[in-house]
Order: sequence, then structure tokens, then C-alpha cells
Amino acid sequence: MSQSPVPPPNWWNRNWKWFVPVLVVTGIALFAAFFAAIFALVFGMMKSSEPYQTGLSRARADAAVIAALGEPITPGYFVQGSIDGSAASGEASLTIPLKGSRGAATLYVEASKQAGAWQYETLVVALDGGQRIDLRDEDDDAGEFGR
Repeated sequence: MSQSPVPPPNWWNRNWKWFVPVLVVTGIALFAAFFAAIFALVFGMMKSSEPYQTGLSRARADAAVIAALGEPITPGYFVQGSIDGSAASGEASLTIPLKGSRGAATLYVEASKQAGAWQYETLVVALDGGQRIDLRDEDDDAGEFGR
């Protein structure tokens, strides 16, 4: 009586030792990429907002801020806060880290939007030594809307 030949192992039995780790690493990479995309989208939206842009441009143009931080003044990557609103109304509260050639500071922006125009209640650069530089001008007073 002859013995029947043993069938060769199937694909899974031959390859599972490398396929499972590759599958796990791929899943982790996709998960990380998803969160990185969400992170980039959220910070991109905050950094493209009018309150962020206005605060940063005023900080870069202010002589006291330039004297304290040095040039160039660059924003940090991790903006904290929130922006909520529509085309006509909204609220913004942002904390923006700033860095210059001589030091670092934090820019605080608090604004409300009414009738499509932003009004800045707080627009302050807080230096590391505790000094605060107000960046608001006369047009920023909230009294324009009867408050």
C-alpha cells in the first residue's frame, strides 16, 4: 500500500509569521495618519482665521513686542483655544505661543464677531517676565455695538 503524498501547506500556513506583524504595523500607521490629518485640519483652520491673523500681524508690527522678543517673530505650532461662529457672528478665544530671537511670549486673543466684524476684547502679548503688552487700538473698543 502506498502512502499518499502530504499536500504542501497553504499560503496562510507559509506566510502568517510575517503577514500578521505587517498588518498590525499598517493598521497603526493608518490610525496615526488619520489623527495627524485631523490635527492638521483643525490647526490649519485656526491659523487661517481672522482673529489669529490679526493678532499675529499686530504682534509682529508692535515696536514693544519686537524690542522684547527680537525678530523674526514666529508663532508656535500648538495654538490653544476655540473659534466658533458663522459669517455674521461668532466668538474666538486663542492662546498663541510666540518666539523671537531674544525670547518667547504668549499672545492672547479674545474676540467676538457681530454683523460680520470682529471686535477684540483682549489682544495682549504676555512676556515671560510677566510684562503684558496691549495690542488693541481705538477701533477695537466693544462699545461700537452698544455694549
